Amino acid sequence: MAEAVLTERRGRLYIQRIFDAPRELVWKAWTDPELISRWWGPAGFTAPVIRVDLREGGRYLLSMRSPEGQDFWSTGVYREVVAGERLVFTDSFSDAQGNVVPASTYGMSGDWPRELFVTVTLDEHGSGTKMILQVTGIPAGEPLDMAEAGWNESLDRLARVLEGRDAKTHFIAEPGRQEMIITRIFDAPRDLVFQVYTDPDLIPRWWGPRGFTTTVDAMDVRPGGTWRVVQRDAEGNEYAFHGVYHDVTPPDRVVYTSEYEGMPGHVMLETATLEDLGGRTKVMDRVVFQSAEDRDGMLLSGMREGAVESMDRFAELLNDLQNG
Repeated sequence: MAEAVLTERRGRLYIQRIFDAPRELVWKAWTDPELISRWWGPAGFTAPVIRVDLREGGRYLLSMRSPEGQDFWSTGVYREVVAGERLVFTDSFSDAQGNVVPASTYGMSGDWPRELFVTVTLDEHGSGTKMILQVTGIPAGEPLDMAEAGWNESLDRLARVLEGRDAKTHFIAEPGRQEMIITRIFDAPRDLVFQVYTDPDLIPRWWGPRGFTTTVDAMDVRPGGTWRVVQRDAEGNEYAFHGVYHDVTPPDRVVYTSEYEGMPGHVMLETATLEDLGGRTKVMDRVVFQSAEDRDGMLLSGMREGAVESMDRFAELLNDLQNG
């Protein structure tokens, strides 16, 4: 739960919120790229690119992607960085390379300046945190109203992240790169997560989107061992995948190739690392494609949505195994 107080003044936006989270976590949510990407932007937006050089004089580059697929880039410089307490930075519209561009580039109306100033202060508030956000330089009228709505939707998403109510699965797929990174934190110990990731008897219970059935034809989880999985949709269409394990280091790491048999010759290299978070486990799956075009084609085919459903099913299976 988060309490919001909003005061508008000409050229300045002032928002106060009380978050039910310790100050250290709220600070991390403002400064850690992985956490920023889980709440940055209005409802329905994603944040595929987050680059942060957290120091006074350091720069950041952020991308927000609308539900229609349009990217909005922003950049700025950190003016003050007081860990856990205060963050001051500039904010400008930019292109993908971080070059400042006018707001009209993105169809913004009004007399937007090329640079806004953002100040975030954090204070302890009982067991929670009081955050004050101030943005100066916004033109009055419609631009100020639009900025208010955007920031409040973003801060609503931040509250959900801090309370552990967000979707948890996060993608990084930067334009022009041939890789994709998927991360998720599971409420389960690392040994159990590794077992679910590598046990052929458990794979059919989480691998792939809902509505598909999965059969494991082969799964020899050792360096040099092979695997093959066949999925079937409701109409009976089959989609087969196979690969070879390159590295298996329980319970830390699995490296393997993956190839969709319907498009032979397009091999992906996947590296799954499992990090112990003291009873919880962070899984990071880095998928390297043979080209950026291959990566983009897989995203367009629905790979992102399928991976999210798989991770949701993975989490549900972990819960069943721990509470069943």
